[in-house]
Amino acid sequence: MLSLREGRVKRIFPCMRSPQFIVEGGRPLSGTIRPTGNKNAALPIVCAALLTSDPVTLENVPRIKDIESLLQLVRQTGATAEWTAANTLLITAREVRGDTLDPELCKRIRASILLAGPVLARAGAVTLAPPGGDVIGRRRLDTHFLALEAMGAETDFADRITFRTKGLRGADIFLDEPSVTGTENAVMAAVAATGTTVMHNAACEPHVQDLCHMLVAMGARIEGIGSNVLTIHGGAALHGCTHRIGPDHIEVGSFIGLAAVTRSALRIAEAGVRHLRSVRMGFERLGVETVIEGDDLLVPAAQQLRIRSDLGGAVPKLEDQPWPAFPADVMSIAIVTATQCDGIILMHEKMFESRMFFVDKLVAMGARIVLCDPHRALVSGPTELRGATVESPDIRAGMAMLIAALCAKGTSTINNIGQIERGYERIDERLNALGASIRRVE
Repeated sequence: MLSLREGRVKRIFPCMRSPQFIVEGGRPLSGTIRPTGNKNAALPIVCAALLTSDPVTLENVPRIKDIESLLQLVRQTGATAEWTAANTLLITAREVRGDTLDPELCKRIRASILLAGPVLARAGAVTLAPPGGDVIGRRRLDTHFLALEAMGAETDFADRITFRTKGLRGADIFLDEPSVTGTENAVMAAVAATGTTVMHNAACEPHVQDLCHMLVAMGARIEGIGSNVLTIHGGAALHGCTHRIGPDHIEVGSFIGLAAVTRSALRIAEAGVRHLRSVRMGFERLGVETVIEGDDLLVPAAQQLRIRSDLGGAVPKLEDQPWPAFPADVMSIAIVTATQCDGIILMHEKMFESRMFFVDKLVAMGARIVLCDPHRALVSGPTELRGATVESPDIRAGMAMLIAALCAKGTSTINNIGQIERGYERIDERLNALGASIRRVE
């Protein structure tokens, strides 16, 4: 039995009782791995199922912690959500209410804010706690407020976030930033609004496109999918559909980095190569070549991994930007990859001011990295990484640390792996099938 002091300590530091990965590094990997469904598409698509009273079947849904947390909130709106197969969800929202959502659940995931648009459209009001998610810097909600207010919502933000409307209407909207979740919320509200909405400066990432295609399958009329100007003709009756979520291009980027640093040959099956141009270009700058075969992506073994200097021998830079540029969520993976490449490169994380802070853990493992400021790091390689005990600070940095451990010499312990499992389904099992040695300790 825990003493009072022990119980209090474990409540204050929950990572003390979270699972760990024990990783034996330095093993070559080989084989085929298939990315799961896109996490950042599945989250808004699950919310969009609330826009109709008909059943909606979603296929290729990743079985991850963020999805399970969101499903708890979806059920609190009055909808039913059940797994009918390993990665297939059936959601039916005959009635939707927005006044019963658990604030603690809302704080657990960033995606809770995505319930605002569809629940507002169905119930006329919704109250949410401020959303949680990765601690990677300030993540504004202003875009959500401005877009929904333009369509006729009233908002109030104190300790809770409340949206109300007497009826959503179409509007001409210029988003103050190309926010992914802001765009998704606005699109879901707009398909239910009366009239036409024209949305400028919209996000156009693959997951935003996937949401729009799912809404079209439900009967919505959306023009400009894949561009930064969306025209949504609202008011059409939405019906049920069956929709298959596309592959996760961020997970594909993770596997490219993994193959490169372990000098392994990997085939990434059904990789969704049409969305990989910027990801592949970014890794090419690090000297990592990939080959397209149909819809598979091959990473050859034992590459030279030589960083490509800019013209005149200048130090090159890899920077993230809104889509279709190099994705911010792959930056942590690219930093680990750069530690194993010959040369020097400036990594510029433009979007989140706390995402770079995980590099101190790589330095402790032997990496040569200078953190210039919250947004820029200078990486010099190659360096031999050593096994260490490290934390998993957020989803992407956690996966980056797992990749670093797999190429390091010796044994590493990764704490707080719940962060990794928020975004990567059964990652230890899937990588062990390729020859990795990852042991989960509860």
